[in-house]
Amino acid sequence: MTRKFDLLGATALALLTAPAVAQDTATPPSGAAASAAAGDQGIADIIVTAQRQSEALQNVPIAVSAFTSDNLRQQQINSTSDLQLSLPNITYTKSNFTSSSSFNIRGIGDLCVGVTCDAATAVHVNDVPVLGSPIFQNEFFDVERIEVLRGPQGTLFGRNATGGVINFITAKPDLTGIHASGEAEYGNYQSIRVKGMFNLPVGDTFGIRLAGYYLNRDGFTRNLFTNNRIDGRDQYDIRASLRWEPSADTTFDVVAHYFRENDDRSRIQKQLCHRDPTGVLGCLPDRLGFEQVNGDATLASILTSSEFLRLRSNTAPLAPFALGSIYQTDGDSYTGYVNPPNLRTVNIDSLPRFRTNEKQVLLSFNQVLGSLNLKVDGGYTQGRTDSTVDYNIGIERSYATNPGLNAFNAVAGSGALGPGYQAIRNLLIPNGPSSLCQSTAEETGTGVFGGHSVCAPTSLDFDRSNAHGHQWFGEGILTSKFDGPLNFLIGAGYLDYTVKDNSYYVNSFGLDYAAGLLGGGSAYIATPFYRNNSVLYHLKSYGIFGEAYWDISDRLKLTAGLRYNHDDKHYEARTTLLNCPVPLSATNAYAEPTFACFDADPARTGNQPLAINDVTFGRLTGRAVLDFQITDQNLLYASYSRGYKSGGINPPLPPGFNVPLSFGPETVNAFEIGSKNTFLDGTVRLNLTAFYYQYKQLQLSRIVARTSVNDNVDANIYGIEAEAIIRPSRSVLANFGASFLRTKVSSDKLLVNPQDVSGGRSDAVIIKDITNASNCAVVANSGNAAVSNGFVNTINAGLNAGAFASPAFPNAAGGGLQGTTPIPGTSTTGAFSVCSVLAAAAAATPAAGVTVLEAGVPVNIRGNNLPQSPHFKFSAGLQYTADFSNGWTLVPRVDFNYTGGYYGSIFGNPINRIQGYEVVNAQVQLNGPDDRYFVRLFVQNLTKNNAITGLYVTDQSSGLFTNAFTLEPRRYGIAAGFRF
Repeated sequence: MTRKFDLLGATALALLTAPAVAQDTATPPSGAAASAAAGDQGIADIIVTAQRQSEALQNVPIAVSAFTSDNLRQQQINSTSDLQLSLPNITYTKSNFTSSSSFNIRGIGDLCVGVTCDAATAVHVNDVPVLGSPIFQNEFFDVERIEVLRGPQGTLFGRNATGGVINFITAKPDLTGIHASGEAEYGNYQSIRVKGMFNLPVGDTFGIRLAGYYLNRDGFTRNLFTNNRIDGRDQYDIRASLRWEPSADTTFDVVAHYFRENDDRSRIQKQLCHRDPTGVLGCLPDRLGFEQVNGDATLASILTSSEFLRLRSNTAPLAPFALGSIYQTDGDSYTGYVNPPNLRTVNIDSLPRFRTNEKQVLLSFNQVLGSLNLKVDGGYTQGRTDSTVDYNIGIERSYATNPGLNAFNAVAGSGALGPGYQAIRNLLIPNGPSSLCQSTAEETGTGVFGGHSVCAPTSLDFDRSNAHGHQWFGEGILTSKFDGPLNFLIGAGYLDYTVKDNSYYVNSFGLDYAAGLLGGGSAYIATPFYRNNSVLYHLKSYGIFGEAYWDISDRLKLTAGLRYNHDDKHYEARTTLLNCPVPLSATNAYAEPTFACFDADPARTGNQPLAINDVTFGRLTGRAVLDFQITDQNLLYASYSRGYKSGGINPPLPPGFNVPLSFGPETVNAFEIGSKNTFLDGTVRLNLTAFYYQYKQLQLSRIVARTSVNDNVDANIYGIEAEAIIRPSRSVLANFGASFLRTKVSSDKLLVNPQDVSGGRSDAVIIKDITNASNCAVVANSGNAAVSNGFVNTINAGLNAGAFASPAFPNAAGGGLQGTTPIPGTSTTGAFSVCSVLAAAAAATPAAGVTVLEAGVPVNIRGNNLPQSPHFKFSAGLQYTADFSNGWTLVPRVDFNYTGGYYGSIFGNPINRIQGYEVVNAQVQLNGPDDRYFVRLFVQNLTKNNAITGLYVTDQSSGLFTNAFTLEPRRYGIAAGFRF
């Protein structure tokens, strides 16, 4: 059994490269059998199905890495975050929303953010594509292998994938005998992990396999507010597999699993900001720091400011009830708060909550029909995820002594403002300003005014991201195995995927207070909190595909394939925030037909925020591969493939924000050459790959009005990859991997950088709009900064004097707006004002010599690097097996992985630069005779690296802080297990 653990590391690097063929029922050797097949000293191969047939990894002419269950254990790969470290040209990071993560392969990642976006990396379980699954949050257990295919998969897999495919192959029942295994692990952070499997044959043709795991640990992050840890785990997964083999030619598999998590996992590890003292931006665009966003830049502070309420004084005398001034005469909402200067420490009063579950049933039928093979796969998946985190990762100051809130408490509480304001007062501050009641993130849109409230001494600023979805999938593939030089594969598949009530909420007391004040006392403006609600997303997709295989000679082979994919997308969505007047007596702002937020009906007219859209996409893709077997141990291949990812629909935005209704599909032309080699009697393997991609219409997300919208850009990508395994003796094993990658936007594309809407122009004045907290820019046509600054100062003076009539401020006077001021970290100035008023004045007076750009000054991103694409990656592992005469073995191993620096944003500014990082793992395992039991000591992230892996810049109305996602910290512990 010594050889088994040699295989662990040997195939761990899991070599790269393969085309496509057909799938058969052959079961790949694993464990001791696989090692024995390798000979006494040679490197064993892994059997993969990357081309829809069972083949040795070294014979497959595409870039594919594979990990057996032993590989995963030996290299301490428990999750997707661990998996990506040793893979060339691959990165992985968590992202901002519940089901969002980015698995980036060769520069192609999930840069598209939204319900209707397709994943660039397709995820399959037992060859069945799964959408919206929490699989990246799960732990790996009882898998036969994991295959990672790099490059576009435009012929055989799923619905096409521009980046690549991850295929999780679960272990199936073994009909030859009873088997069982178990493992228990204890580590720091009070971590308990238990895994187990039991395999039972029933007669000669039927087998049952039960497997599962349980993980419970404390959080990686210290919360100073409670002096407890957050971001812990409490999750389990149970899987049952059935296999029926009535004959040697027929196999039927059923795999069902249930996954559940209920804990305080935090979607956000840390928020970074270099505080903007002016409040125009909130966070400065020059660097990231351990500072807190300037609260005056946020929408809640803007809408409850004395300046905004003075301009709205025509509605009611609201200014005396303001919570503060945007000019910080009394400080901002975070005055006195200190952001702990540590990536693993926060100070928050709104604790994270994470709930998810998934049910899945997968079926597979395989029938040999002489020289033909029929394989039918399908299944049903259903899941739900609900997550809440502190939105600003901070604590607002108390409003107990706030003059405006105390004035509202006294005046509204006495009834002097009427029964409407009195009712609002009783709902928001029933016990006075020392206790604030605010809306929960709930589905009726009535919030605190409908009895859905949570009360605390301070404003609990939090967000909630939730979704519920299900899918059906079916696919049939017929392959040939003729003796002649020609063979084929034909297939078809259908996917039906539905997401209901996918919502993203942002809640705060300030938004509720603004809703109450601006409602005029008789109505409030629904919803009192922000909600981007994807009411329904329905995808219907089918694909028809085929490949032909021609053995031109004994050593030369040509593969050619085509696939047509068709996608129909139906999308119903709304975005609500203070935009639908609803009486206080309403119980559901979306269901009652007399209100403006009701569900859309074609027979109705008026303000219906529910947008309904349909789009259809279809593309023909394919590939061609020519591979030449130089010797039995050396393969050379060249390939061309065309990848495709369908477009989608942007969510609805408030009036004044112009973005395309939909975004187009991506296509990529991929050229690749590679070589797979085994030398020195099977003791050395060296695999090399080079590739070049022409990317058209890459989908790229940006934030507009608190909502992710998507654009399309072109890009070029090229790189090389090398992987090697060396086994100089049966006791020593070493593996190496390295990659180089270059990506760049290849065409002119003008986009506004939301972090700095000045576009770097010194004559631009950045405006914080006091009606919606967005930023616009005023630029001088002559490039003279004095002109643009003078114009803004004049308009602000006019707003203060009531000189400008507008629908929002028909009789406004005494706004108290000030003039422009320099913004540190930029080359320009800024001011609070009203973008629509500035734009109207500029259009009416051309002699003013200015232009108002409501989105900002666009910059050309041509030549910029694609996000999440490090130029260099390197990995190495070394393992030694010490044999003892009594059959015991001792196996120490160390793995080193380095990921070079890259950008977290397409704009490529220094503030978005992510530094390179290394991860070192080590372990030593003592194995009993025949590997019946073992004890293992391990450490992961030995150097305690807290490196950042991804960045997400929030909206201008939130202050442009940056959410940061990090590596997991150092983990260590002991594990023991058995198997028979």
